[in-house]
Amino acid sequence: MESIFRFIKKIIPRPIFSFFQPFYHHALAFVGACVYRFPSRHIKVFAVTGTKGKSTTVEIVNAIFEEAGWKTAVAGTVRFKIGDISEPNLYKMTIPGRFFVQHFIRRAVDAQCDAVILEMTSEGAKQFRHSFIEFDGLIFTNLAPEHIESHGGYEKYRDAKLSIARAVSKSSKLKKLIVSNTDDKEGSLFLQFSGIEAIGYSKKDGDPISLSDTGSLFTFKSETIHSPLRGIFNVYNMIGSATLAFSCGVNAGTIKSALEKLKGVRGRVESITLPTAHPNVHKQTFEVIVDYAHTPDSLQKLYEAFPHNRKICILGNTGGGRDKWKRPAMGAIAETFCDEIILTNEDPYDENPDAIISDIAEGIKIKKPLIILDRRLAIATAISHAQQHDAILISGKGTDPYIMEANGKKTPWDDAVVVREELEKRFH
Repeated sequence: MESIFRFIKKIIPRPIFSFFQPFYHHALAFVGACVYRFPSRHIKVFAVTGTKGKSTTVEIVNAIFEEAGWKTAVAGTVRFKIGDISEPNLYKMTIPGRFFVQHFIRRAVDAQCDAVILEMTSEGAKQFRHSFIEFDGLIFTNLAPEHIESHGGYEKYRDAKLSIARAVSKSSKLKKLIVSNTDDKEGSLFLQFSGIEAIGYSKKDGDPISLSDTGSLFTFKSETIHSPLRGIFNVYNMIGSATLAFSCGVNAGTIKSALEKLKGVRGRVESITLPTAHPNVHKQTFEVIVDYAHTPDSLQKLYEAFPHNRKICILGNTGGGRDKWKRPAMGAIAETFCDEIILTNEDPYDENPDAIISDIAEGIKIKKPLIILDRRLAIATAISHAQQHDAILISGKGTDPYIMEANGKKTPWDDAVVVREELEKRFH
């Protein structure tokens, strides 16, 4: 059905389509809901939105609900899961389309799941992918400049996020709640809608907090929680998730148990090591971390999570004209925190990869970055340079399944898989 709409889109002159585009996307959302019989009316649906931490928060909420005995469905950047069946998201987008999300929720209903947890983006909201979904709740994580060119300004980007909160407030569900990070400058805006239970959370809700190289320690509802997840950003993600779950009736002891069992999330501060059975596993005396960090703030937070390590940092930037403003800013952050900097390809699309690298390098004033466009070679080089207690931090792609190149070329890719292969070569 959606392919038919796309065909119609192709034959309509662009100026006419641009004018009617919002109506087109809204109509698609309505037709998708009708085709799948408004499935969200028959199941709990929770959304997570924000600039950073969405995927991790989705997985944390899922872990807590599963620990509480709920049967869950998850749709987000990392994966699609219904009950015990999980598959990686290979679409290169968080929610592929309106028909997809409605069909996904219908499948969750048919599988007798208790709840669906959706990762919702501003781009998806702009295309009404959240429309005609009857939400039970939302977590807002934070907001930082991102997709500015696409939305036409920061305010429009923020308003796209707020439209998701508005959808929650208009839901037909009897109990609706919005959990929002009030340490964020925009957090209070998400709590001002009528008809909802508005719950703010902040870092102080986890005090006392202790961060280490092996994880984090914080409190929640008088429970002391020792989590393997590193960094203050993950403490925020856990507090927000716990706040939502607690408001849904999950007790603090169950939340503690779930958070202490959750070892990590694919592509999000993911530590890559040789297999424990490898004969030379003891020779890997340094860390390799794969993370999705693709904004200046998230990149800085990643680097700050490794204060005691000499850092070898591999980074690039997305092409196609996307958010060019952040390229030198991310270069400057790498110069501040990294001992070695390797600039490499990420997703150039139709833009000259050398030009992207040059934009990042503009922010690096003193240190001399190593430029290696071949991403595999960049990773192999970092591994060959690593010494005891070093941390190799590979940012930008996380679980992205492809490198997107010119003329629509998609090269299959997985940072974590490539790291394991290169570690095997070094320690064969």
